[in-house]
Amino acid sequence: MTTVADPIIGSWYKDVENNLTFKVVAIEESDDSIEVQYLNGDIGEYDYESWYNSTFDYIEAPEDWSAPFDDIEPDDLGYSDTDAHKPNPEDMGLDDYLDQ
Repeated sequence: MTTVADPIIGSWYKDVENNLTFKVVAIEESDDSIEVQYLNGDIGEYDYESWYNSTFDYIEAPEDWSAPFDDIEPDDLGYSDTDAHKPNPEDMGLDDYLDQ
């Protein structure tokens, strides 16, 4: 089985044959290279021929995709605005406060 998944910067893939998860971080068409970062933080590179002769498939971003990026702050992930996830008190009725 060869891959039919085109490399797209920011997309996640799984190497089915080797059970590796990675994200495409750069594509340099001028020097025929696709740079990837594996879930463990390692950096790798493929040329187009090896990419299309491999067993890569699109996947959703892993649940803890930020693990290899030790220096990322929660603000960088877009999760820090806790008020955005709270309901507006004006939109809530008495039933919303009672245990049902």
